[in-house]
Amino acid sequence: MSTTEHGTPTTTATADREVVVSRTIDAPRERVFEAFTEVRHLTQWWGPDGFTTTTRAFEFRVGGEWDFTMRGPDGTVYPEWISWTEITAPERIAFVHGESADDAKAFETVLTFAPDGAGTRIRMHTVFPTREQRDEAVEKYHAIEGGQQTLGNLAAYVASGG
Repeated sequence: MSTTEHGTPTTTATADREVVVSRTIDAPRERVFEAFTEVRHLTQWWGPDGFTTTTRAFEFRVGGEWDFTMRGPDGTVYPEWISWTEITAPERIAFVHGESADDAKAFETVLTFAPDGAGTRIRMHTVFPTREQRDEAVEKYHAIEGGQQTLGNLAAYVASGG
């Protein structure tokens, strides 16, 4: 069963394949959205705590790709690939994310950016192809904690003037 960011069970048809993480960031949504639009920003904050990101190619447009690697704190290198499927500035970004363009286990993520007082409520909603892939992402790769840390790193980066 999937839950919302507040632990409330969801009842969608894909609930057993979802991970939802959200956070309020103390910055206007245009600024938070911009942190996703340029590789110079993304490489400064993307990923869980202790990870670094190295970009091979980046084109932020519908159909564009971000080809990159992430290096974990233990030195493990993870190949990563994202293809942007929807961009509605400054409200929404959707993408497919996997290890490569032909990754059968690639998953879909929708980011929404909503005004929240003077800040922005960002919601990261990911749907995996199967329940088993979702469970593996949560249990083996700590997708929920990693998502929370990633949004925390985004919040810190934006707060620092990035």
